[in-house]
Amino acid sequence: MLMPKRTKYRRVHRGRMTGKAMRGNKVNYGEFGLVAVEPAWVKSNQIEAARIAMTRYTKRGGQVWIKIFPDKPVTQKPAETRMGSGKGSPEYWVAVVKPGRVMFEIAGVPEDVAREALRLASHKLPMKTKIVSKAETDSQTGGV
Repeated sequence: MLMPKRTKYRRVHRGRMTGKAMRGNKVNYGEFGLVAVEPAWVKSNQIEAARIAMTRYTKRGGQVWIKIFPDKPVTQKPAETRMGSGKGSPEYWVAVVKPGRVMFEIAGVPEDVAREALRLASHKLPMKTKIVSKAETDSQTGGV
């Protein structure tokens, strides 16, 4: 699973996911990309599941880029614990994804294979997504 080697703080605030992605909203490395349409937290195991789905379908052909990284710890308190007594301990890591963010890119495979691989990956993710080509994101000015 993906997680940071070290962080400045062990526990962080939840924050808000308002607005669109101002950066990471273009297909830079590959030919096709998977773009988030709605905001969500993507867990590290969901990122890994999507990566595995893509590489298995392409039979390890082509190249896959993961453009999101889970750097936010999410805490949980133990079951059947009373209110109070501080914040819980970190349980898993999430990547904060805003609408318009390109999460995965793929290249080196035919278009139909790339689109199907990205479609399979999208089923592993907790938000609505769309598949875009490099030309589509280059022509747009500012994401979704």
